[in-house]
Amino acid sequence: MVTAVTPVSTVRWGFAIGGHCRVHHGWRGMGCRLSRGKSSFVLGLMSEGGRAGGKAVFVRLMGSFRDSVTKAQKLQMEHLDDGVEIWGSPTASSQPEEFPEHLVVMVNGIVGSAEDWKYAAEQFVKKLPGKVTVYRSQSNYSILTFDGVDMMGERLAKEVLSVVKRRPGVQRISFVAHSLGGLIARYAVGRLYEPGSPEESSSGEGSSSAEDEYPGGRVAGLEPANFITFATPHLGSRGHKQLPFLGGLPFLERGASQAAHLIVGRTGKHLFLTDDDGGKPPLLLRMVRDGEDIKFRSALTSFKRCVAYANANFDHMVGWRTSSIRRQHELPDPHLLASDERYPHIVFVGRGDVTAGDQGEPSPAGTFQRVDLEEEMIRGLSQVPWERIDVSFKESTQRYIAHTTIQVKSYWMNSDGADVVSHMIDNFLV
Repeated sequence: MVTAVTPVSTVRWGFAIGGHCRVHHGWRGMGCRLSRGKSSFVLGLMSEGGRAGGKAVFVRLMGSFRDSVTKAQKLQMEHLDDGVEIWGSPTASSQPEEFPEHLVVMVNGIVGSAEDWKYAAEQFVKKLPGKVTVYRSQSNYSILTFDGVDMMGERLAKEVLSVVKRRPGVQRISFVAHSLGGLIARYAVGRLYEPGSPEESSSGEGSSSAEDEYPGGRVAGLEPANFITFATPHLGSRGHKQLPFLGGLPFLERGASQAAHLIVGRTGKHLFLTDDDGGKPPLLLRMVRDGEDIKFRSALTSFKRCVAYANANFDHMVGWRTSSIRRQHELPDPHLLASDERYPHIVFVGRGDVTAGDQGEPSPAGTFQRVDLEEEMIRGLSQVPWERIDVSFKESTQRYIAHTTIQVKSYWMNSDGADVVSHMIDNFLV
């Protein structure tokens, strides 16, 4: 039996197996939910870009029922200009215009797309029905991810502002990003950041404390909540086994630094810290502090939680230190890592605190050539109280693709990362 029809994009035909499906010609799309017993799923067909004749994209949204009599949870979906937005309604009687107040922006990594976060987006809506609107960005996909962190960050910032404008009822914002997407998101929130003011934090009627407002500032005009990265090279990919598949061999790491821009364009220069825009320090170094025009660090500290999920092993693309923002001696002893029964691949959780050794400011921008770039980035980023969560797929058959398993890029290939996604959602500040 069909329990919902979900408009997705422009189609002219559709079908359903094991149930009935209504198809409305000329709608923005077609979809149907088929149910049997306590389980259900939604099928839909949409044309890419929302235009007739575009590339067809198959959509499958998972849902569940408490029993055959209980009203089904609705999964609403909209294909916007760039990405895909999905949200859940707490009851079947909710109006489609009633959107949740919390916007979650998901950002893909290099040569990725919005599809990379499909599984996690569905789990967000399933576990937090009626509480979040999940937007999977696609302003930076495929070879567009070679354009450089700054250009991609600007695109993401414009995209987020466009989404917020479409959803005037949204109050809070969070970012969830994978790999390179974490750097893109860090740049974008710096661009979107609006400093708070004492007047703002004390002007609200009935406020019990300054924390009820946003004294730390806003991002895209919204209250910042969670900033979460998965396997992101926060310290870049330059030397020190930060690009593990090179084996830590100095001559290979030097060669990669010199040739990266030939393969992945400006992004390669940014990742290997070889960019020199008019004598400026490398972009990633600038992004650990507040600049004159973009307040990178203040933007991060405005979020209630900043979380870095990192693969402790078998990630051949992003090293443990760069993804967890640690020095070598700060990494947990792998022989002492303990597993959680609920999340078998979460092996270490470090709650966020700024350590005494990192209280000092990084060296002035003009002295960057005389200092250890990695150390400067660690000192700058450690001003933010990161929660560092280490993941290990050592016992998994999917360990050799840990870089994509940590986000469950494809459930059929990366299903062992499902507990990591669950851990992220279970600890999410709504």
